[in-house]
Amino acid sequence: MSIRLDKPFQVLSEENIKPIQGHLGVYQLAEPNGYVIYIGYAGGRSLFGLNSELKKELLQREGKETLFRYEVNMQYISRYEELVMLHQVDYGELPERVQKEHPHKVGRLTPLG
Repeated sequence: MSIRLDKPFQVLSEENIKPIQGHLGVYQLAEPNGYVIYIGYAGGRSLFGLNSELKKELLQREGKETLFRYEVNMQYISRYEELVMLHQVDYGELPERVQKEHPHKVGRLTPLG
């Protein structure tokens, strides 16, 4: 089992967000070429979970074609940290917005595959 979030990306649109319930979990935003530009989570303070967090992202990125994928996960902080560490391993740096919003040290992760 891979620890990478490997669900296919969808276009960030009202139609694609609508069926997503108010669950806790993590999500990634990407450019049209699939490069991840943000990693976020919907936690206990998210009013309507993943649905409301993705709607906020849609409003912030209005006019910019963006892809997203998500994972429902009750351990969203741990999963978020895993995804951030994986991004660091894969690309050598964190997405710019993640660096600005969460300027904490990132642990080290050495995935096997």
